[in-house]
Parts: sequence; structure tokens; C-alpha cells
Amino acid sequence: MNTEERQLAEMLHRVTPEPPRRVTVEDIAYRVASEGHGPARSRGREPRPRRGFSFGSGSFGGRRWAPALAALGVIAVAGASAAIASVATSHHGQTPTANGTPTASASLSGSPSSPSPTGSVSSVPPAGPLRVADGMWGAELINRQPYDQLSLTGSGDSLYAFDDRSLDRIDPATGNVLKSVPLPTRALEQPVVLGNTVWIVQSYQGAEIRLRGYDARTLAQTASVLVPAIGGVARSGAGVLAAGPDGKLYVAAGRAIAVVNPASGQVTDKIFLTAGLSSSIAVAPDGSKLYVGIGSASSFRLLTYDAAGRVAGSSTMESGSAGNLVATSGGVWGTTGSGMSEWVWFAPGGDLGSSFRVGEGAGGGLFTMPTVSGGAVWIGGSHDLICASPATGKALARTVIPADHSIVEYFGSVTVLGNGHAYALYSDEHAQLSGIAQLTPPQACLGG
Repeated sequence: MNTEERQLAEMLHRVTPEPPRRVTVEDIAYRVASEGHGPARSRGREPRPRRGFSFGSGSFGGRRWAPALAALGVIAVAGASAAIASVATSHHGQTPTANGTPTASASLSGSPSSPSPTGSVSSVPPAGPLRVADGMWGAELINRQPYDQLSLTGSGDSLYAFDDRSLDRIDPATGNVLKSVPLPTRALEQPVVLGNTVWIVQSYQGAEIRLRGYDARTLAQTASVLVPAIGGVARSGAGVLAAGPDGKLYVAAGRAIAVVNPASGQVTDKIFLTAGLSSSIAVAPDGSKLYVGIGSASSFRLLTYDAAGRVAGSSTMESGSAGNLVATSGGVWGTTGSGMSEWVWFAPGGDLGSSFRVGEGAGGGLFTMPTVSGGAVWIGGSHDLICASPATGKALARTVIPADHSIVEYFGSVTVLGNGHAYALYSDEHAQLSGIAQLTPPQACLGG
């Protein structure tokens, strides 16, 4: 779906009434403890809006709890003696597992142009893991922060995700936020981890693109890179930042692809385009191919460049909303869709003429996107969750994502860590639950 359709989907989600839920003392204490990031900032213009998992139309919606309610939560935690009502319905059973102890508060000095990271501040440990989606692939909710859709990624022993106010580093063992740094504006793309730096697209509009780099452990800002966009950026841009095996960043920069040296923060090379404005980009795992998407109102063109920067292939599909390119050994993956749906396709060798659909995708304003992690390609959404072969595009394993009282549940932005678990952003609008879910996928997904 294109920019206008995603904005309409976001608007419809925000104005559509949703069923209220019971709020327990644990919920209040958890929100009071874990969301003390300061007042919410106004959101700037977003060329490609990514709706977050907030339930603003519910009885206790969004992230803006009233001060009186917060005070009530503190009092209730300190002195409540009555039995606490359970949030979980028959569809969600609470697992009596401890979730670790709160991390100590930390702060680093910084300037207005380089926000200082903060530690996770918690006076009460979060509730333990919560079984979700009937426990498909062992699904448990370990973190209940309403992060933006498609904002989750992982590297080493950490998870990273953002909302409209901050970028967080999360402990996958407990779900605790270990570090958090305020963002000057809402980030626009899934973070890219390259070496010891987490990169985000801070702005993507007009003739300029702003990238920011953050230390992977401390989240201290280490870089701010301005990339000129020749001819302006594509309004349909989705998946405009990629990391190459050569240790460089590749940016869809209008009528060019900009190559950025992350160590110096300088644009070291450009590949100029003649077919239109670049809207998405991906680099093959071995660096032998560069895939560039060019979208228009009615079609999507995929260009394949060799290592020398020469066009090695070109193909087209009839869709003006394709993007989110991801390259694997067998070809390139992307998304397309229209209206209130979005789904993933795979093009063997980068040939759209041979492309085929993978998975059922997502609908109702929810988004889906292929991610490569742990030796497999992961595709989520609101219908099924799939791990697929990076060589053939065929599903290695799949599971149906159940509905909760006929309301869809969602898994997306899947990433795998070395502990053998997969992690995904999760939401259940019936239960008004959202956050990060831990999964234990079949061994077929982890065979490399």
C-alpha cells in the first residue's frame, strides 16, 4: 500500500471504537513503572507512517495515562489487599514465571543534538511472560510496550525497537528495557544494526535524508549523517536503508543510490538512476547484486545492478505500492498490496516475471514485511506466520495465527537471536495487548 493508503488505514484505526478491557493493579503498576520516559512529543510529518500498537480509543487508551490514574496505581500497589482480577481471558493464560529484577537507573550526559540514553527505571518488576495466541510456537508476551509496527530488530544478545518517543534496547531474557534514548522525531524504518551501531532513518523528505547512529550497548548517539537526495525522495519509499556485507550503508536517495561509509559518515559513492526515483533497496548477502525498486502510481520496477554498478536485469509488476526489499541467496523479496491489505512476494534471481506470493499477509491496516534472520526468511501478519527458505522462497514451516474472539492477532518484524528463540512484535486488539513476543519455532526454521 502507498503513503496515502497507509495514512488512511492509520486514521481509520484511530477513530474506530474498540472494546474496553479490565485494567488490573498489575497493569497500572507496570505502566507507571515502565513508561516514565517523559511527556509525549508531537509527531512530525511522516512520509511513510507506521502505525504503532496503541489502543487510544479504549477506556485507558494510548500512552497518555492521566496523572490521577498513575497516582492511583502507586497507591494500589502499596496497599491493596483484595484479590486482583486477571487480565487474561480463556485465550490468554498467565505463566507464573518471574521476569527478572528491574535494572538500575543510568544516565549519560549529552547535548540537545545528541540525546542522552537513560536506563530502565522500574520500581516493580513487570509481570511474567503471558501465553498468547493459544501458545502457537510457544508464543509468550515478554514485554508490553506498544512499539511501532515493523520497528523490531535484534543483534547479539539484545533486541531493539522504537515508538514515537524513544529507541529502546531490550533484554530478551526478561523483556526489560535496558537502555532508552529519546528520539527528536519518530523514526521511519526498521533499525539496521551494522557492527556496533544501530542505524535509523530519522527523516526522509524533500531533498535530504537524515540517518542517525547509536551505540549498540549504551544507545549514545555516535553519528548523524545527512544524505542529499537527487531529485527529491520517492513518496512511496519503504525499505530505503540497507547494510551491505562490505560494511557500508546503502540509501535510496532519489535518482541515485548513495553509499555511506559509517565510520566517517561520508557519502563515498553514488549509483545514478535514469528510470525514476528509488523507493527501496536491498544488497545480496555476498555483495554481488544490488536491487533497487522504483515505484510509480501503477507499477513497480525492479532493477538489478552487478558489483560494478552496471544494470544486470530489469523487470516490472503491476503494483504501485511495492517495496520493503530484502535480498537473499536465491533472489529478492518485497511487499505489495492495495487498500487494507499487504502481502509478501519472492522473485527468484530478481525476476518479477517469476515472482510468487508467500503467505497470506495482513489486512485491516496492519503491515507485513519479510525479514532475514537466523538463516531463514520470516513473514508475519494477521493470518499466518511462516519461515521460508532464502534460496527457494518455499515455506519451511508455517502456523496459523489464531483470532481472539473473532478479532485478529498479529505477529510481525521477526528476528532470531543466538539463544534459539525468535521474537516478534505482537498485538491483540480484543485483549488490548501489545508488545514483544518470544517464540520457539520448529527446528526446520533454524537449520541455517
